[in-house]
Amino acid sequence: MNRRHFLKTAGLAAASLAAPGCALTPTTVAKNKPNIIYIMLDELGYFELSCMGNKYLKTPNIDKMAAEGMRFTQALAGAPVSAPTRSVLMTGRHTGHTTVRTNPGGVPLRADDVTVADVLKKAGYATGGFGKWGCGDRGTTGVPEKHGFDIFYGYYHQVHAHSYYPNYLLRNSEKVPLQGNTGDFYKGKQYAQYLIFDESIKFIRENKDRPFFCYCAWTPPHGRWAIPQDDPAWRQFKDKPWKPDYNRPDDAKAYAAMVKMIDRQIGQIFALLKEVNLDNNTIVFVCGDNGGKRYFGNFFEPNGLFKGEKGNLYEGGLRIPMIVRWPGKIKPGTVNHHLWYFPDCFPTLAELAQVKPPENIDGISIVPTLLGEDIVGRRQRQHKFLYWEYGKQTAVRMGNFKAIQPGKDKPFELYDLSKDIGEQNNIAAEHPDVLTTMQAYAKQSHTENITGGWLDKEKAFKDHQSH
Repeated sequence: MNRRHFLKTAGLAAASLAAPGCALTPTTVAKNKPNIIYIMLDELGYFELSCMGNKYLKTPNIDKMAAEGMRFTQALAGAPVSAPTRSVLMTGRHTGHTTVRTNPGGVPLRADDVTVADVLKKAGYATGGFGKWGCGDRGTTGVPEKHGFDIFYGYYHQVHAHSYYPNYLLRNSEKVPLQGNTGDFYKGKQYAQYLIFDESIKFIRENKDRPFFCYCAWTPPHGRWAIPQDDPAWRQFKDKPWKPDYNRPDDAKAYAAMVKMIDRQIGQIFALLKEVNLDNNTIVFVCGDNGGKRYFGNFFEPNGLFKGEKGNLYEGGLRIPMIVRWPGKIKPGTVNHHLWYFPDCFPTLAELAQVKPPENIDGISIVPTLLGEDIVGRRQRQHKFLYWEYGKQTAVRMGNFKAIQPGKDKPFELYDLSKDIGEQNNIAAEHPDVLTTMQAYAKQSHTENITGGWLDKEKAFKDHQSH
């Protein structure tokens, strides 16, 4: 189903439009559709939150969110790098089907791609995105304002997002010059994350009287680590005697301060929800976008005992923190082991908004897991298998089995994650029948990759030159 056909045929919140077996009963959600805030932090590792046992990075607001909501242990990214994982999240299609599968920067969605923002906007939601888009630069078919967002403020190109003191940010493809920023990566007069956070807050305030979808694809703690010297988080870490293996003397301390800053800003969002009386009718997601990167060795323990990191399809490249909170709807203090990944976000948000998603997505709604099977009135469906591809790598998850082909000319490896979460013991030779089945799943999951295009190459080229 293409975007034009979907937008002509998709209805609003009538129960008759819900997918078979997926209609929400009146007791499932509040009479008014819930507001949805989806906060995705760039490269936040699975073990980098203090609620996960981190001894260096204290995150009291996220910890409180976990205590008041549900923390998932088996939430997996859509891809091991920025652009593809965002494409999967937006389209609900895994990397064998989604449009953006590579990560050079600026590769766009197709004009007819349907995004979760399209669906929520059609369901009557105000839609705002703030931070890093990664699914199409200015002058392409993939810009967010053509894919369901009323407003998107921040970076479109993920390489542009590496700087916290850029010369400009974008608002619906219009450049917003940041006066006083010279292009220096580590200092300037205007700190981008402050501006992006302020726009996130502004959007929530301006839309407090209607349902809204606030997509906070914030860039910290990724990028060239930098934070204003007068930020309270920096003052907390600036004198730490840390000497891990890093490139610049203050990088590790800046990284830690950025995690602390984001935790503070998330706390401010929760305070705002209470202030405007939206706390009980707002579901908030906080997660990473892909596996962590061991920039400082194992100093901050981003992936712990998981093998690999950002860029590969071992668990270290895919396992992400995921916490969801909705007072009165999600049981507080829950640790949930349900296996799911980014394609599932699209149908989940669509069901919460009581609107039907496209038929060609790969995800399965996890609303029964979030709210309870008894409340929703059906059992949680499970995936037959989960699929990823990136570059010359392929991975398939089937129950506890994980099959990985780490390179095009390399043999598939097989692991039983219930016994070997660190993916150390390759059991491919012991289970040839299992591996054959999973290889067949991988083969059927890959389709030809057709990306979007450039409508104004000169504009896109000028942007690349100014990054």
